Amino acid sequence: MQNATVSHSARGHLLALLTIFIWGTTFIASTVAMRTLQPVELLSLRMVIAIIVLFIAKPRRLRLQNPRHELYLLGAGLSGVTLYFLFENFALTLTNSANCSVIVSTAPFFVAIATRLVLKEEKLTRSFFVGFVVAMAGVCMVSFAGRSLHLNPLGDGLCILAAVSWAFYSVFVRKLDGFGYNTLLITRRIFAYGLIFLLMTAPFMHYHIEWADVLNRDTLVSVLFLGLVASALCFVTWNTAVQLIGPLKTSAYIYLIPGVTILFARLILHDPIHPLAIAGAVLALIGLMISQRKR
Repeated sequence: MQNATVSHSARGHLLALLTIFIWGTTFIASTVAMRTLQPVELLSLRMVIAIIVLFIAKPRRLRLQNPRHELYLLGAGLSGVTLYFLFENFALTLTNSANCSVIVSTAPFFVAIATRLVLKEEKLTRSFFVGFVVAMAGVCMVSFAGRSLHLNPLGDGLCILAAVSWAFYSVFVRKLDGFGYNTLLITRRIFAYGLIFLLMTAPFMHYHIEWADVLNRDTLVSVLFLGLVASALCFVTWNTAVQLIGPLKTSAYIYLIPGVTILFARLILHDPIHPLAIAGAVLALIGLMISQRKR
């Protein structure tokens, strides 16, 4: 029994790490896609592709044990898809990506508070808070290496709202895990609700997709990657990790996203890496390891 528990825990950590490794590259793919698409247009295409892929993978209808569970699915779609991405994308139009990267990386802190207050599931340990401080120091070093700090109250505030939205998403997903539903089926329903809420904002967003732009080679590759891999695959692996090791341990891997992003920016876009960013990435990893300690 103990070996099985260890195996489940190891699998959860590996899935969380794999997901973050892929999500760290989405900034590059999104940058390429948004040369021809608006953020809302890109997000809606991602959701449509993800829903289709998940339906092909599991062509079954999700049957709920209780109609009230639909509210958790609705809440997850609104918070983790629509609000999170809208807050983040609008923030990037107002503040720089360095500020956004740092502030959104505070999501594990809000996840910890939300899961403790709502689920009363995991006790907040000193290791978690020490790890949070160390990791955030590393994230700041990565994000601001070679850059100056420029504050934008509205843009930075939207980043905080994005982090809070992810905390609500984590709570909703954890609640759904307790009912034993298939991960692919609930992820597909979450995307469906996220898409519905997103399309409700279309009249206010100048939403108009030009298919000639979508079929541009670089745009199409980026959209397919974001829909197939970053959405359909990664939300399933992330939700599975939450099921196996809990939202607190899973969300801590968010600390690594800025480091992964600068690595792939170097490999793909040939961006230079500041020595301070390397030190910061190592510090973020150390913070992650500290936060995962039980004592």
